[in-house]
Amino acid sequence: MKIRNSLILLLTATIWGVAFVAQSVGMDYVGPYTFLFARSIIGGIVLLPVVFVLHKNAPLPAPENAEKKRQARKTLIVGGVCCGAALCFASIFQQIGLLYTTVGKSGFLTACYILIVPMLGLLLGRKCGKLVWCGVALAIVGLYFLCLTDGLSVNLGDLLTFICAILFSVHIMVIDHFSPLTDGVKMSCIQFFVCAAISGVGMLIFEAPSLSAMLAAWKPILYAGALSSGAGYTLQIIGQRGMNPTVASLIMSLESVISVLAGWIILHQTLSGREILGCVLMFIAIVLAQLPDKSAAAAK
Repeated sequence: MKIRNSLILLLTATIWGVAFVAQSVGMDYVGPYTFLFARSIIGGIVLLPVVFVLHKNAPLPAPENAEKKRQARKTLIVGGVCCGAALCFASIFQQIGLLYTTVGKSGFLTACYILIVPMLGLLLGRKCGKLVWCGVALAIVGLYFLCLTDGLSVNLGDLLTFICAILFSVHIMVIDHFSPLTDGVKMSCIQFFVCAAISGVGMLIFEAPSLSAMLAAWKPILYAGALSSGAGYTLQIIGQRGMNPTVASLIMSLESVISVLAGWIILHQTLSGREILGCVLMFIAIVLAQLPDKSAAAAK
């Protein structure tokens, strides 16, 4: 189960890493709220037939009383709303932050959720073994070499992106709480429509959306909506089920590594020795976090 979930999260990171190009191109045509609204709508629509098929082919449940059904429906809706709100605000802070900071800094600061998640876990009484903490530290160093290539300075974009990392950490913890309690695909579907509703309000207030601009950006929006949103965030919910959220965040942080490798393979961009070292350190960190930890087992 752990290996299967790890592979699902690795696939998630791969989808997100390749989607970096789509997000960059899409922002050339539409604003951040419009882009997020469009991709979220597509993500939710893509999942509707999946929800229908899974529900139709599901085995008949055991008879339940009305109170249990009501409670299960409430959990599903609350989980979807909480996930959608966290996802929306995290994505908006990231997109707006990109207007004021470099892509390298944005990638590094966003992936700081691998450090924030275990800290939030400690506040909630969840402990991590020494190997996981070593993996977190090594991953931070790897991300520094991989993404932060133009010096360390702080501006408005950096601050907004760090807030984005905190919100993505909250998103991971919310999924960790709700994914064992309800249907992951249904919750993901609700999450996208909630995200679309919130970003749609921002779109109407702060931007002047036009159908022609959306049509001009249809390729990046379609990829970001169908794959990065519809498939990626759904796989995240499924893959995180029963996983330590810190380990899950470490695996998903490979998004930064994969985006660099995708640029190397697809766009023929060159990798510096510094970036190669960052990739190697990130992979070592992931492997380290997956190893059995005697100290963690003893703590239990």
